[in-house]
Amino acid sequence: MVTRRRIFNKYLIAGVITGAGVTFQTLTTNSFLSSIDSPFINGVVRSSRALFTITSTVIDYKFSLYGLNPHTDDYRLTLSELHLRSAKRILTMCEANKGIYIKAGQFVAAIRQVPKEYSTTLSSLQDHAIPFQFESIKHVLVSNLGLSCLSEFFFSFDEVPVAAASIAQVHHAVLVKDRQEVAVKVQYPGLEYQMKFDLVTMSLLSKSVGWIFPGYRFQWLVMEFEKSIASELDFIAEAKNLERIRVNFKDNSMVRVPNVFWDFTTRQVMTMEFCRGRKVDDLEFLKERGISEVKVAKTLAEVFAEMIFVHGFLHGDLHPGNILVSPEGKNGFLLVLLDFGICKQLNEDFRLKYCELWEALVVKDSAKIQEIGEYFGVGKYSRYFPVIFTGRTIDSKSALGEGMSVEERNNLKQELKSLKMEDISSFMESLPTDFLTVLRTDGLLRSLTSKLGAPLRVRLLAYAEYALYGLSLKADSKSDSAIEVVLFRFKIGLRYIQLRLLFGILGLVSWLENIKHTSTRRFKDFLASAGFVVRNLYRPLLTA
Repeated sequence: MVTRRRIFNKYLIAGVITGAGVTFQTLTTNSFLSSIDSPFINGVVRSSRALFTITSTVIDYKFSLYGLNPHTDDYRLTLSELHLRSAKRILTMCEANKGIYIKAGQFVAAIRQVPKEYSTTLSSLQDHAIPFQFESIKHVLVSNLGLSCLSEFFFSFDEVPVAAASIAQVHHAVLVKDRQEVAVKVQYPGLEYQMKFDLVTMSLLSKSVGWIFPGYRFQWLVMEFEKSIASELDFIAEAKNLERIRVNFKDNSMVRVPNVFWDFTTRQVMTMEFCRGRKVDDLEFLKERGISEVKVAKTLAEVFAEMIFVHGFLHGDLHPGNILVSPEGKNGFLLVLLDFGICKQLNEDFRLKYCELWEALVVKDSAKIQEIGEYFGVGKYSRYFPVIFTGRTIDSKSALGEGMSVEERNNLKQELKSLKMEDISSFMESLPTDFLTVLRTDGLLRSLTSKLGAPLRVRLLAYAEYALYGLSLKADSKSDSAIEVVLFRFKIGLRYIQLRLLFGILGLVSWLENIKHTSTRRFKDFLASAGFVVRNLYRPLLTA
């Protein structure tokens, strides 16, 4: 009786919250809000939308799935429809609330562990940003740089932005001094106050959802987003991130990172070298310039593998608008990296363990994968690491880079049926924050390399190479003698050569299989054609 009463009270509270949200949204129409210029009132309205959207979404899940057997096709179909319906509901809310909510939607879309209905639907937010009027932007510029007019520092300043995102927009300008072309990134006015208000709302909502529906825990997601967005609003911190990555890649001719102009940079304004290029996923541009999409994907995978496994300092916002392809350099192109607001310093122990994990994934060392899973605090879920990162099961007999067989795919589906939302929440909560960062980055990288038409093997080989190189750096701190360092690196080199041979053999096998498949198909087509000709030749004789 007590349990029933508690359940009833929880649903009653959720119903009251939803009803309040509907009422408040009805009273606060867009036309009414457009006449109000109060950050507090606007914050309350955004919170109301979020409250209504999240609460109604969770209730929708609970009631739509109530009484359905999780092991039936009816349940899976209903769940997929629910995911899509809920994703559209959240997309509408993000578009209405703008600002931090757009960024939050982009953040969720980049996480591969969310259902595909969410990632696909919310990915449209990547290009969803409406720039501010220039007068508002000019006010931020003048107040931050201590100017009476822009012409004091800028010979020219384009009022129409070249790019607009969820928290800032970028303008092309030319400095008075030495006529240097620059890109000026200006934060939207009032964003810091709005961020504090919205993050409190998101935190309260996630805690409330977890209390009302214990299986649905999203506090880990809000905490990760809160960390990333707080650093992203400080452009001085971003400029320092940029300079650090610039130093890390100073000897890499395939990467360009713009210079920072510190005299014109503050917490809300960042001025840097203007770099030309097109988005990395602009396939038409690559085709026009004769640039190989697969080579671009390979370079991209190597750059981010180097960040993760070697530098331990990672650009955490890997979407096409932040990576440009410039048709210059000795190899016919180079990558321009932009937007360093979300960068992550990986713990050194994590970096080394992650290197070991990838070596184990490549050589299918299930015991080592289990051991590393225990180290990361997700021992019972470690068997899914190969699925998450390499697209095959832990006991797969498929060649690396070739995916799963039909039988393995069916077995995995049956196994995953036993997992509940609570299991997913538990898995994500248990992972170190560094792991969540590389998961998100890896998901974005896989999406880009796939769009560029690169086989999975390109990313796997880049990860294997830099994971082994990253392990070799361990010798610098762990070994006492030069001989031990040389021996350790020699062993690492041998292991890498073995992996290269493995990938070469896999590539040859794949090529031979394709040849066999093509030859068999052509031979069957030939026999079918020959049979058709023979039948037509003898048909008159048979019918005579």
